[in-house]
Formats: sequence, structure tokens, C-alpha cells
Amino acid sequence: MGNSSKDDSATDGDTSSGDAPPSKTSLYSEGEKVLAYHGPRIYEAKVQKAELRKKEWKFFVHYLGWNKNWDEWVGADRLMKHSEENVLKQQALDKKQGVDKNVKSGRSAHARPKGSADAKVEKEDIKTSVSKGKKRKNESGAEDGVSLEKAVKIQIPSTLKKQLVDDWEFVNQQEKLVKLPRSPTVDDILTKYLDYRSKKENTTSDSVAEILRGIRCYFDKALPVMLLYRKERKQFHDVVQDDISPSNIYGAEHLLRLFVKLPELLAYVNIEEETLTRLQQKLLDFLKFLQKNQSTFFLSTYDSTKGVEGKGKGKDD
Repeated sequence: MGNSSKDDSATDGDTSSGDAPPSKTSLYSEGEKVLAYHGPRIYEAKVQKAELRKKEWKFFVHYLGWNKNWDEWVGADRLMKHSEENVLKQQALDKKQGVDKNVKSGRSAHARPKGSADAKVEKEDIKTSVSKGKKRKNESGAEDGVSLEKAVKIQIPSTLKKQLVDDWEFVNQQEKLVKLPRSPTVDDILTKYLDYRSKKENTTSDSVAEILRGIRCYFDKALPVMLLYRKERKQFHDVVQDDISPSNIYGAEHLLRLFVKLPELLAYVNIEEETLTRLQQKLLDFLKFLQKNQSTFFLSTYDSTKGVEGKGKGKDD
């Protein structure tokens, strides 16, 4: 990750770096197009600001194609030069993350710089990843020393597995979308679950509340990066604007997709084994709550996309 010796020759468009020490001169200039690590993948981004903070350069980046509320400050270790060599590295990483598992569906196995964040919860992917309750092979995670044995295993109930497959078919085969905003929203569902647990235990558990805050945070960050199918992107950019959180707009359909990705996301978090076991139990309890309320939380059918096309502002580049 970050700037290796390979990047030294890839200085096109950044003559400001030169041979000056990093402590005095920024490796990346404002306005420069770069490649940025975000979670397990690499995305195209633009450096908007560069500041030297406590002898370390920090860069404010905008992910190309995403709403501005995903802009963030990152260190140099999260960035790479936008060179042909590094784009190939980006594509190779996408392949490792499972983008090339779509051979059966006849879709391209090549990474898409902006679409690589697609929720690759393809039909075959769901059957292998979810039904077995295993973390999908994450080679970049393994390179970082993540133990696959210690990965969070989330066993999704069978009726919810079918929900995931139906979800995939609605969007990718029937070209239908979830009508937004949803009711109940992800926030509503999390609140309902907290109330349900409080009544069941006759008290409010701080640990449950903390986990629900974590789920909400993961959902808001992961939705535009890895939970959307390609055909849902325009809808996202039309609906999620300003400071609105996705958890206030999307519902159970997209929340369930998060649980397919959680093992991959949590593999980057250092969790003690005992805590991991308790977390798995609480996540399973939440999934059972979703299953119990499946008929009221989930849509039985989606809307045609024909009424969605040509509506809204489009992508925020």
C-alpha cells in the first residue's frame, strides 16, 4: 500500500515533488488525479488540498464519481500516483477481491475504476459466500496478515439468502430498483431492533447500542463503495445529496447486502477472539430479527427503472 519505489518514476503531472524531502514538499499537488485506497480496494480520486501537519503530509481527496460528502483527509500511505503501472495494480486488486467471478454471467472480469465498487454480490457469489457462511477469499487481507480462521463468520438465515438472490435478480435481470426513500429506513430498523432488545431484556444494553452504531457507520460508508450494483449508481447520485446519510434513505434490502460484506470489512479490524464470538452472536441475533420481520421490512417487488432514467443531476464528478 502507499507509495513504493515503483511510484518514483510515475510523477507525470506532479513536477512539484522533485527530489525535495517529503517533510518540506508534498508528494502530491492540489488538483492532481491519484489512486486512493479505501477499504479493500483502490479508487480514482483528486487531491483538493495538501497540508503539512505535525511533520506529516495530509491530503483532502475527492473520490471521482462519488458525492462530496465522501471526501476525506488521508495520509500519503493511502495514495498512489495515477500511472499505467498503478492502474494495473488497481485492476489486479479488484480481481483478487472477486470482480472476476462473473465469468458464468458473461460479464467482464476487468476492474472498473468507478464501478469497481459495485456490490459484487452476484448470484453465484451469494450462493458460495453466503450459504456456506464463509468469508470470501480476500487475498489482500491475507497479505496484511489477517487470519482467515479468525474472520467473522456470519450465517445468514435461509429465507434471507433467498432474499439476496431475489434482490440480485430484480436489479440485474429484471432491471428494477428499490423505490427510494424506503420505509422503514435502515435507521428505523436499527431503532426498532434496539427497542426490541430493550423490551426483551428489560434494559438498554450499551454493547448492543454500540454495535448498532457500528452497523450504521459501516452501512453509510460501505453503501456507495461496495453495496450498489452498477444499475443503481445513477439512482444513488440522484437521491443521496448534501449531508443526507444513506441510512436515512435506504432500507432492509441494502442493509442485508452489508452482512455479506461484513466479514471482509471486519477482517481489517483487530478484534480479540472472545469479543469476536460475542459480536458474531449479536449479529446473528440481528439477522434473526430481520428474518422475523421479513414481510414488513423487505419489498416483495421492485419498481421498473424506466421512470428513473434521465431524472436528477447524474454523477458528481
